[in-house]
Amino acid sequence: MPPPALVLSGLAKAFDRPVVNGLDLTIDAGEFYALLGPNGAGKTTILRMVAGLLRPDAGAISVFGIDALADPVAAKRLMAWVSDEPMVYERLTPLEYLDFVAGLWQVEPARARAAAHDLVDWLGLGPHANELCGGFSKGMLQKVALAGALVHDPRLIILDEPLTGLDAGSARQVKDVLRARVASGVTVIMTTHILEVAERMAERIGVLSGGRLIAEGTLAELRERVGQQSTLEDIFLDLVARGNAAA
Repeated sequence: MPPPALVLSGLAKAFDRPVVNGLDLTIDAGEFYALLGPNGAGKTTILRMVAGLLRPDAGAISVFGIDALADPVAAKRLMAWVSDEPMVYERLTPLEYLDFVAGLWQVEPARARAAAHDLVDWLGLGPHANELCGGFSKGMLQKVALAGALVHDPRLIILDEPLTGLDAGSARQVKDVLRARVASGVTVIMTTHILEVAERMAERIGVLSGGRLIAEGTLAELRERVGQQSTLEDIFLDLVARGNAAA
């Protein structure tokens, strides 16, 4: 049996206060997992630790069976990170940017070119493929950043508020790309404040409060836990209120 895509054990991180507090989390290969929580719950900090951008104060991170703290380069080769603030070289065109990123990952040139053109077309960037990114809107930059994250064909995609700044058409294109990746066996872990997106796309949902995982399961399982047939928004607010009361 293949190892899980991601296992977090006793993960902890503090700045001026504890932000992530002894988190245990397992995400299976090929799963679409949404991580929800109010502002300050620790969502972005968790994803940054998984992506290797922050070192945890305690705990362990395993990516497809690889100890990500002991061998971060091997773990990073299997994953992609997309933040809510797209980081793209503005003096490059989308195709030049994708060629640059593929080179960093040492992707074979012919395969990189084919992947770049597929991604540009898939995300609706074709008409702008040879324009400088410096003139793009935030939504277009977000799509270029997503294409850059996918060009090396990662097995784990980590997304922090990926639909921020996207119009409805662009958001649909991004969601279609993510659905197709999950259908091919790729794992996606995503934070979002757009609960409708989590409700429609995620196979399992984790709810964070105060750096702790206070609930986890399918939408049906969370409804059963709360005891009401309502929207994810109602369930989320109920669970967070219960978590705060128990803290």
